[in-house]
Order: sequence, then structure tokens, then C-alpha cells
Amino acid sequence: MDVLTTATSQEERDRGASVAVLPVGSFEQHGDFLPLTTDTLVAVAIAQEVATAYDLFLLPPITISCSHEHAAFAGTVSISARTLHALVDDIRASLRQSGVHKLVLVNGHGGNYVLSNVTQEANVDGPSITLFPGRSDWEKARTDAGMTTSNHSDMHAGELETSLLLHVAPELVGPGRETADWLADERPHLLTLGMAGYTTSGVIGRPSLATADKGRALLESLVKSFSAHLTALTTSALPK
Repeated sequence: MDVLTTATSQEERDRGASVAVLPVGSFEQHGDFLPLTTDTLVAVAIAQEVATAYDLFLLPPITISCSHEHAAFAGTVSISARTLHALVDDIRASLRQSGVHKLVLVNGHGGNYVLSNVTQEANVDGPSITLFPGRSDWEKARTDAGMTTSNHSDMHAGELETSLLLHVAPELVGPGRETADWLADERPHLLTLGMAGYTTSGVIGRPSLATADKGRALLESLVKSFSAHLTALTTSALPK
């Protein structure tokens, strides 16, 4: 898959989109069989699909974000929440200068909690940012794709992420996923102990259940769910 958009200035001028799509990924461990760039690839795959389906302005991804809970595992690199907040603010300011006043944040990493705050703050005076996919979008996509696991039990490098990569970049899925299932449904101190407090492999989920067909169906479901987000974002007035 092409991670970076190859659109030219002329093409974007002709498109004249009023909504931009920013994939936000991460650079963190995903067990021994998925790449460190997994969350970025997930975010880009979703962003590409919705940008194409709704003719929006696709931006290149933010590839390092808030992955501090994975710090105990080799290869993980993070930035602070305040830096991620500042990055999004700067990108929004630059977009506004070119007449693009609406932004879709496609978040591929659950640890980017600050993006919820960014979205809330930006929308005080009216719809400006939407954060996608939401929890209900993921849940519906799992159901539509025929996945066995839930958002909670399959939180990292499990059925969902592995299925999506098997669909969009199968060459990046390494051996070992068939025996890598790791269940840790009770994680009461995750923010204190990090992932290492609940998994020795870095996996929490069931990658053995992953298939490329599930990944394809997942993307199709998310593209449909995005329509409601776009409608809310492009509403000119605050909802009553």
C-alpha cells in the first residue's frame, strides 16, 4: 500500500475539498509478527478509503504519537500528548490559511487520548473536527466483518489489526500469529503498569482468528459509518 499521498497541487486545486483527512498512527510494538508502523498503516488505510469515497483532501500521516504504555517493548517511540496536540493545532492553522476549515482525525492508536480533548476544544464554536472511528464504529465494523472478538478483549495486535493488514499489506504480516493469542481482559492498572503489566508478548487479543476477508469487510463497514461523521462535521450550526 502507498502510505503517502501522491496528489499534486493542481489535483487538490481542482478537487477544491473543504474537508481534510489526517491519519494519526503510532510507532510501537505489535508483537513479533506485525510491524512497528501497524497503527499508522491502519489509520492510512481507513483515511485513504474515506477520502476516496467522499472526495476529501488526504494528508500524509502523523507516524509517531503517544505510545508510552508500550515503552517496555523494543522499538517503541513516543511523543508527548502536548506535542501531538500542538501538531494538530498547527496543521489546522495551515489548512485554514488555504481555505480548508474542517478536519477529520483518523486515529489508529487507542492511546492517543488527547485527540478527544483536541476535538472537544475545537468544536466549542461549531463543528470543526471529527474523530473517527469512534467506539461504536469499531463495534459495528467488527460485527459486519464477522469478527469473534470485542474491542475490549482484542485491544492490541489481535484479530482486527491483523485482519486489516492481511487485507492491505499481507507482505508485512510475519509468521507466528497463529500461536500468538494472549487474553488479558482484566487490566485495571494499565495506565500505571503499561502493557508490560498484562502481556509478555506485547499482544492482547486473538490474531489467530484474523483473515484478509475480515479486513476487507471491516474497511467497507467503516466507510459507510463515516457518512454520519461527515454530515455532523459539515453542519453549519451547533446541534440543538
